[in-house]
Amino acid sequence: SPQAWSGPAPFNRLIYPMPPKSGGGLGHHLTLDLSGGARFGPDVEWVDKVDYTVDPGRASSFYPAIRTFWPGLPDGALTPGYAGVRPKLSGCGQPAADFMIQGEAGSAGHGVKGLVCLYGIESPGLTSSLAIGEHVARMLLLGAS
Repeated sequence: SPQAWSGPAPFNRLIYPMPPKSGGGLGHHLTLDLSGGARFGPDVEWVDKVDYTVDPGRASSFYPAIRTFWPGLPDGALTPGYAGVRPKLSGCGQPAADFMIQGEAGSAGHGVKGLVCLYGIESPGLTSSLAIGEHVARMLLLGAS
């Protein structure tokens, strides 16, 4: 769950510290929103079942991480954001895996004509989204899905 900063954004650019060695995510980074605010995170919590409950107690892990690049972060300044499920192809303790495009044919195919499944597309996928769209269109047009 990301944590929101309630005042104006404290920085005017994104901040991405080195990700934790534990893996699973990018760490407690800073992103800016369109309303001039800022969010830190999201963090990673491995779960066995989907639960969208936001745990306000998770904020305590954010403060020391954020203070590595913003020592002046006041106590109590963060508010819980939202909860969501990120599309991970690898689990806790496993090396990170790239996204996967699965069509009808091939050894990893699912056998459903005209269906293309896109798995595990996180932030790098946004950068690649036009190329991914072109690849999927070629798969469908050539019948190689």
